[in-house]
Amino acid sequence: MKKVLIVGATGVVGNLVLKYCLASTDIDEVRVLGRKSVNNQSPKIKEVLTDNFKDYTPHHLLFENIDAAFFCIGVYTGQVPKDQFKEITVDYAIKFAETVKQYSPKATFCLLSGAGADRRERSRVAFAKFKGMAENQISALDFDRFYTFRPGYIYPVTPRKEPNITYKISRFLYPLIKLFGKNMSIKSTELAKGMFNVGLNGAKQEILENRAILEYS
Repeated sequence: MKKVLIVGATGVVGNLVLKYCLASTDIDEVRVLGRKSVNNQSPKIKEVLTDNFKDYTPHHLLFENIDAAFFCIGVYTGQVPKDQFKEITVDYAIKFAETVKQYSPKATFCLLSGAGADRRERSRVAFAKFKGMAENQISALDFDRFYTFRPGYIYPVTPRKEPNITYKISRFLYPLIKLFGKNMSIKSTELAKGMFNVGLNGAKQEILENRAILEYS
């Protein structure tokens, strides 16, 4: 039986990863670290709340003896200032990965990244540059199994209040976007299922673009 750790489990994708983990007969314990409670009373859940995502030392027991870790924290472009966007996208992810590596070095690490992540770190687009930066630094930690997921447009299966006009338009145009093929878009359920499956069983490559995620979903 496996133990997994999820950070960002109240988000669109993280919450679905949580549900797949809870439903799995291969997992007997799901550890959740977040700012807000997931409000789930499953006996499998062990939840800790925190406002500090740059120092996990007080919660190191959550990181011990886990088989897989899922970093699902994200923030929409333009939602916060650039320096805060970098802090959430890069600093939070790196510190989480370093703590997993310290206490469970054999764990599989799954990072929710995004299409266009630039590992050259030269992009003028903050999203691409910082996602690539996070990928590079986590890859350098030399996990036995590290996978980064780069979805295109994520269609939220459960209706929500869209964060900005771009997402409102994208949701409306999703039937059209879908016609452009498997490189362009993915349902939130498909992305979460792909992350879950890879977290438990691994994948052939470290970088999983949209099409590859669909294959593993």
